[in-house]
Amino acid sequence: MYEEFYGFSEKPFTLQTNPEMLYMGDVHTAACSMLEYGLLNRAGFTVITGEIGCGKTTLLAKVLQTVGDNQTVGFINHTHEHMGDLLPWVLHAFNLDYSAESQIKQYDIFRNFLREEKGLNNIVILVVDEAQNLSLERLEELRTLSNINFGSELLLQIVLIGQPELRERLKHPRLRQFVQRIAVDYHVPSLDRSETCRYIEHRCLQVGRLKPVFSSKALSLLHYLSDGIPRVINVLCDTVLSYGFADNKQIIDEDYILTVIKDRAEGGLLALGVEPKKKAVRLQSKAEFLEGNLKQALD
Repeated sequence: MYEEFYGFSEKPFTLQTNPEMLYMGDVHTAACSMLEYGLLNRAGFTVITGEIGCGKTTLLAKVLQTVGDNQTVGFINHTHEHMGDLLPWVLHAFNLDYSAESQIKQYDIFRNFLREEKGLNNIVILVVDEAQNLSLERLEELRTLSNINFGSELLLQIVLIGQPELRERLKHPRLRQFVQRIAVDYHVPSLDRSETCRYIEHRCLQVGRLKPVFSSKALSLLHYLSDGIPRVINVLCDTVLSYGFADNKQIIDEDYILTVIKDRAEGGLLALGVEPKKKAVRLQSKAEFLEGNLKQALD
């Protein structure tokens, strides 16, 4: 809708996972390096955590683009506490027959699959997204699956991607043996103000906008409102640019963002997601919003 108006070849701030748009700042470069290290060095367990919307899934997609022909990857995406035994989901992730009622038969199918892949010099990687939803029993089941690895022969790598709650769950005493097998772990932090500014500028540049569309104070305000969480940044920027197109606003400044945020917050339609965002939802006026700490944040 606003792409042509702002000189974009496509929308820069979508919620879809797009590794090509990934901003590789300090935060995401470190996370990407840890993921690559875990995969290339054949870590038994790799754990990557971060807040909702911080870019974990995009990072994973970026790293898996480099997966070699000798790596077989399976995904479990739809995790929940009541998903039942994990092994059928694992078999399904690798397009194996999961219809056998006997757990012993299912185990044999998976073990034979791993051995066949090993015979082809392939390494099998199981990726579990939203792993914070796994119960203690399912996490322990993952650990027992890793027992298929024999001695120095690594047949299965497991990558867990999840929200911070996953780390809390892994601290449970019942999972001490599990934690001892985690070779690589990293928590993806939110972007700081300078990283947020560079993230926004990067996204605009990737779709052909050479000149800034947001003022410097507008960028600082977007960081304040989003807490540096990429998904929330995308929601905010997309919303403001949509309004800016309708109002023929070529350059977006902080006052215009406040006008848009107040308009959307009054209707209860702008999902800012996390607790600090209540400061925006409770806007009464631009003057009130700019008082106190926010003035310092924009300077």
